[in-house]
Amino acid sequence: MDKQKHDEETLIDLAELFKIFGDSTRIRILFSLFDGERHVADIADSLGMSQSAISHQLRILKTSKLVTSKKSGKNVIYTLADNHVKSIIAQGLEHVLE
Repeated sequence: MDKQKHDEETLIDLAELFKIFGDSTRIRILFSLFDGERHVADIADSLGMSQSAISHQLRILKTSKLVTSKKSGKNVIYTLADNHVKSIIAQGLEHVLE
């Protein structure tokens, strides 16, 4: 990475992004979306958690632009926002496994 200067707001935004990754439930949700889009109920079942707990975390992930959602009838389907999310997690995992 080059040594370009970043303004304070950018650095604050970066710190906030890393805070989002500081919660193991959110990491588990992101991992569950690696294979594609899923309904809240599917994520909740796979993680053994309530739909309301998963929905709360998904709202945080969506606000942080890490996941996107779309309506499918009465259900909401979530997916990773882009490949950067997968890459960030993969690099973090590689780092902790070294």
